[in-house]
Amino acid sequence: MKKTILQITLASLVLMFGCITKGNAQNHKLGYIDFQDLMQQMPDYKKANSDMEIFGKQLEDELKKMSAELEKKGEDYQKQEPKMADAIKEMKMKELRDMQARIQEFQQSAQQNVRKKEEELLKPIIEKAKRAISDVAKENNFYYVFDASPGSPLLYKPEGEDVMSIVKKKLGIIAGSLSPATTPEPANNKPAQPKK
Repeated sequence: MKKTILQITLASLVLMFGCITKGNAQNHKLGYIDFQDLMQQMPDYKKANSDMEIFGKQLEDELKKMSAELEKKGEDYQKQEPKMADAIKEMKMKELRDMQARIQEFQQSAQQNVRKKEEELLKPIIEKAKRAISDVAKENNFYYVFDASPGSPLLYKPEGEDVMSIVKKKLGIIAGSLSPATTPEPANNKPAQPKK
C-alpha cells in the first residue's frame, strides 16, 4: 500500500515537473563547461599548483631529515646497546620513541597544513571561475550552465552550448592553450529544443 502511494506520488511529481519544464524549456538556453579543465587552464591555478609543489617539497624535506636523524640514532643505539647500562638503555629507548612520536605528529600536521594551504590557494581561483561562468551565463542568456567535468553527476550533456571558449575569453585565457578537439566552438544561439 505504502509502496503504491509512493509510486503514484513520484509519477505525479515527474509529470508535473515535465509539464513545467516543457512549457519553459523553449525560452531557456542550456550550456555546459568542463570546470576541471577550465581550472587547469587558468594561470592562477598553474601558479597555485606550483606553490603547492614547493610547499609540499619543504614539508617532505623536513620529514626526510627527521627520519634520517631517527634512523642514525637507532643504528647508534644498536651498536652501543651491548655496552650500555640498563638505565641508559631505557633512556635511549625513550628518546627514540619520543622522536618517532614527533615524526608521526609532524606527518599528521603536514597533511593538515597541505589541505589548508590547498584550500587557501584554490578558493579565490574557484570563486573567480564561478564568477566568470555566472557573468557569461547572464551576458549570453543561459538559463543553466552544467558542469561536464569527468566524474560530475552530469551523465548526459544536454542540447546546449559548450561555454568554455566564452568563459576563457572572459578570464583572458589565450585560446591556443588548449587543443581544438577539447574546445568546440559554441553552437548556434537557438534555445535548446526539448526531447520528445
